[in-house]
Amino acid sequence: MDSTSSVPLYQIRGFTLLGFSDMAGMLDYLCQQGTFKTGTLVAINAEKVLTAESQPEIHQLIDAAEYKYPDGISIVRSIRKKYSQAAVSRIAGADLWEGLMERAGREGTPVFLIGGKPAILSQTVDKLRRQWNVNIVGSQDGYFTPADRQALFARVVASGAKIVTVAMGSPRQEVLMRDCKAVYPDALYMGVGGTYDVFTGHVKRAPKIWQKMGLEWLYRLISQPSRLRRQLRLLKYLNYHLRGDL
Repeated sequence: MDSTSSVPLYQIRGFTLLGFSDMAGMLDYLCQQGTFKTGTLVAINAEKVLTAESQPEIHQLIDAAEYKYPDGISIVRSIRKKYSQAAVSRIAGADLWEGLMERAGREGTPVFLIGGKPAILSQTVDKLRRQWNVNIVGSQDGYFTPADRQALFARVVASGAKIVTVAMGSPRQEVLMRDCKAVYPDALYMGVGGTYDVFTGHVKRAPKIWQKMGLEWLYRLISQPSRLRRQLRLLKYLNYHLRGDL
C-alpha cells in the first residue's frame, strides 16, 4: 500500500486503486469544504480488468483516470488478500453516484447528466431535483451521433458544471469522458453505466442482503441468464486471485 495525503492506494493487476473503509470516507475525499475534486472516477471490477488487459486503448483510458475505486467484490477480496491489513470496502458505483448527487444538492453544485434513454434521463433529472434539490444545469440522452459530440462538449463548457456523469456503458462512457475532459477539465467526471435505470426503478438491484454477502453478481446472473458467458470469462480473474497473481 502507498499513501498520498493519507488516502490509501492499492495496486491490483497494474492499476492503482483508492481504498476506503466506507463510502462516507470517499465522499469526504471527493468533496472537501463544499468543493469537488476534478478528474475522472472509474469503477473497477474483474470484468473491466480483463477487458483492459486485452484492449490497450481501454487500459490507457482506465490508467489515465485519477480516481479508480473497487466496485466489484472480487477486486475488494484481491486487495484484502494482497494487503492483509487493508480496511477496504466495496463501493458500488450506483451508491457512490447517489451519494455524490445528495452532496451536490446540499452544496448547490451544478451537475450535467449524459446518457440513457430520453424518458429515463428525464425521470432521473426530475427525481434528482425533487429528492435532493440537485442543480441540473444540462442533460443529453445517449442517442446522439459522433457529429454531435463537439456541440455537446460546448454545452458542458457553457453550463459550468462541476460534476458530469455519463451513463453509456463501458468503454463508450470512458471514451466520452476522456474527450470531454480534454475540452473542459474543470469538472469531476463519473461513468455510471446503468445507474439511471436503477435510480428510476426500471431495473431492480439485488436485495441488500445479497449485496452485503458479495453476491450481487449471482443475483444478476439468476435474473439475466444471458450473462452466463460474461461470468464464465471471469474464471480467468479467479485464477489470478487464487494464484496470488495480483
